[in-house]
Amino acid sequence: MAKERIISPLAQKRDETTTGPAIRPRTLDEFVGQRDLVEKLSIALQAARQRSDSMEHVLLHGPPGLGKTTLGHVIAEEMGTHLYVTSGPALTKGADLVGTLTKMQPHDVLFIDEIHRLPPAVEEYIYPAMEDFKIDFTLDSGMHAKVITYHLKPFTLVGATTRAGLLTAALRSRFGISHNLRYYEHDELLVILDGASSRLNLDSLSADALSTIARRSRGTPRVAIRLLRRVRDFAQVRAAGRIDQGVIDDALALERIDELGLDELDRSYLQTIATIYKGGPVGLEAIAATLGQDAGTLEDVVEPYLLQIGFIARTRQGRQLTTPASQYIQSQEQSGMTRNLMIEPTPLFDPEIASTDR
Repeated sequence: MAKERIISPLAQKRDETTTGPAIRPRTLDEFVGQRDLVEKLSIALQAARQRSDSMEHVLLHGPPGLGKTTLGHVIAEEMGTHLYVTSGPALTKGADLVGTLTKMQPHDVLFIDEIHRLPPAVEEYIYPAMEDFKIDFTLDSGMHAKVITYHLKPFTLVGATTRAGLLTAALRSRFGISHNLRYYEHDELLVILDGASSRLNLDSLSADALSTIARRSRGTPRVAIRLLRRVRDFAQVRAAGRIDQGVIDDALALERIDELGLDELDRSYLQTIATIYKGGPVGLEAIAATLGQDAGTLEDVVEPYLLQIGFIARTRQGRQLTTPASQYIQSQEQSGMTRNLMIEPTPLFDPEIASTDR
């Protein structure tokens, strides 16, 4: 399933339960990348501390795995306060939010992941809480209804979302700082991997070895750390703890990850368009049905990186392969990395019709 993909930027259970030293940075000085955002946060944090006030509310949006949750922890650490973590789907009713807000102390940080999935009823509670640090809730109903205003202690809301476009304008406008996180450069991933390898006691890793992992990490720190751990496990079991270029290549080959960071699902996606739909354009629903995958999974997990490296184009008629993608598929077929999809359309199957959806 998609959630088990080794290179998926989505969080997995083993990311949260892995024992050993913590790799997540704790302060802004330790945070690597996103220089513009770090500078903005540094100024806002310093000003808030000087005023002994809570920091402005922050909205972080962008692809998963780029550090939105980490920055929530960093803000709380820099403010010297507690962090309360929840998510939009977990807040099903207003009482869930009220219970968290009323127990927060001055200048604490509330981190809401996937904030675009907040129910409208809960979102209505957030507006006065963000602006005036108060909540109005109704007791009883009908003739005996009574509105009670509960005053909150000043706090900072950090909202994270992968789909900023789904946020309502009313909610988006209440954030004082809004920033889109970008994919990381190769050099930034090298710095992250170098620090992580030290914490994992992998000091013997050479710069070339770290560079190999960074190139296959899809510009995502979460993927880079995950690949580093898989290489460590492979070396421990198959190479007596020795890690060199050959061991790294063998470990990543076992995971079916090529030099561009694409795995088998990515290659199947590309080859489906190339083989069955003759390069496109083709609708997303048709591709998903052919692969037996959920269309949302392909759109959120597979396509962002393929768009970033210029392998697919989104047109009005659907998805279409680019020239670099066609060249890549040919090279993979020659190397034997990509399976040849020997699927012939049946007389009832018309790719031209299939290409008209989404």
